[in-house]
Amino acid sequence: MAWQDRIEKMVTLKAPVSRVWKSIADAREFAKWFGVKLQGEFVAGETVKGSFDGKLDEEGILQFQRRQGLEPKPVKLPAPDAVFCTVERIEPERYFSFRWIPYGLDAEADPANEPTTLVEFRLEAVPEGTLLTIVESGFDKVPAHRRERAFRMNEGGWAAQVENLKKHVEAR
Repeated sequence: MAWQDRIEKMVTLKAPVSRVWKSIADAREFAKWFGVKLQGEFVAGETVKGSFDGKLDEEGILQFQRRQGLEPKPVKLPAPDAVFCTVERIEPERYFSFRWIPYGLDAEADPANEPTTLVEFRLEAVPEGTLLTIVESGFDKVPAHRRERAFRMNEGGWAAQVENLKKHVEAR
């Protein structure tokens, strides 16, 4: 289905582009609002290993799957040294992108063979601060048995992450 290939979130953040950029393109800053522990820096063409920060709330995730209209399926934490993402492009204060396994917590995801989606962050200065557009695309390549779950879970996940980022960059 075409609607399952692309997630797009737009938010106007009350912060200058430089602040939003640092929160997205600096791995230490990204880790703070995204809730992960990352090893190393974001460098175009390089992989970044990492793990989720804290304990996996499996029951909470199963409940979230139900709220998304999905049949709950088991989840698992990736190994602590798993690849979090592979950085694609970095265009300072304008564009940042990486590839990752969509909804990588899915116990049915096969990290060795799973296709990745492309996550893009586009920043634009506006009078109110920064217009940020986040797009994740490529769900049409996710195996059919995981596609809808990966799409819906990431769709809800990005909605929550936009709020996390907003609190992070607007805090003073």
